[in-house]
Amino acid sequence: MMKRIAGVALGLALAAGAAVAEEVKLQLKWVTQAQFAGYYVAKDKGFYKEEGLDVTILPGGPDIAPSQVLAGGGADVMLDWMPSALAAREKGLPLVNIAQPFKRSGLMLTCWKDTGITSPQDFRGKTIGVWFFGNEYPFLAWMSREGIPTNGGPDGITVLKQGFNVDPLLQRQADCISTMTYNEYNQVLEAGVSPDELVTFKYEDQGVSTLEDGIYVLEDKLKDPAFKDKMVRFVRASMKGWKYAVENQDEAVEIVLENDASGAQTEEHQRSMMTEIAKLIDGSTGELDPADYERTVNTLLAGGSDPVITKKPEGAWTHEITDLALK
Repeated sequence: MMKRIAGVALGLALAAGAAVAEEVKLQLKWVTQAQFAGYYVAKDKGFYKEEGLDVTILPGGPDIAPSQVLAGGGADVMLDWMPSALAAREKGLPLVNIAQPFKRSGLMLTCWKDTGITSPQDFRGKTIGVWFFGNEYPFLAWMSREGIPTNGGPDGITVLKQGFNVDPLLQRQADCISTMTYNEYNQVLEAGVSPDELVTFKYEDQGVSTLEDGIYVLEDKLKDPAFKDKMVRFVRASMKGWKYAVENQDEAVEIVLENDASGAQTEEHQRSMMTEIAKLIDGSTGELDPADYERTVNTLLAGGSDPVITKKPEGAWTHEITDLALK
């Protein structure tokens, strides 16, 4: 009888624990894909649940601005590129980086080799596809450093506002387009283009690498001890998810595909994406490296008369969360 009572008590305790799981809404920067595998894995494997969290992962898309979702209260935490986040902060939206899973940039330009482009200075007089909605800042900072105007003309670049696809390159509407090492570059190859027909410029190799896919919250939220504690648990579980995803890539891809409500992703493409994503995360603990932050800031400030940001940000990142989450 005592065992039965103890069993009932334990069941009630577990039920109560499950009932008080704290909700967290995570806004992704883009649609469900292996770029975000760590978060889907953390949810699927119960890592968030172990931390007492009930995490809802909100996919992004071409019509979704993560910072606006966060500012409007539609999410508690979001993923964004640091150039976009710092530009938004300077304009009055107090975003703070609390963790940085991605150590390296996957951004690059992919160009037709037959255009004669061999170096950035050859971009003059060419048409280049650039993503906007905050993704344009690394490109603009790079061109400013090169001294190349982006308002057209024989000495400048004609900027084509690129959709989130590779059509402008395939249809010869642009000489170069923006691509990610883990996504659009492979889309070009999957369309039947040979690597020998292309020339690529990785931002990392050009000295204009900026941080991508950091974890951000609103500054005021960090004044709440309960919210900070929730973010500590969220970051700890997320990094556990990333570690598992990198070490078990096939399973991680399966989990991503199971969560792709659109059904648009293919297993082959997601496997190649996961392989490349693992390279960007390699060596990261999730803690923001101040040197990487300074490099990003200096790149954005080096814009001559039209820099992406006009002054060094104050309070744009904190180690408070990762110091507790990763100890």
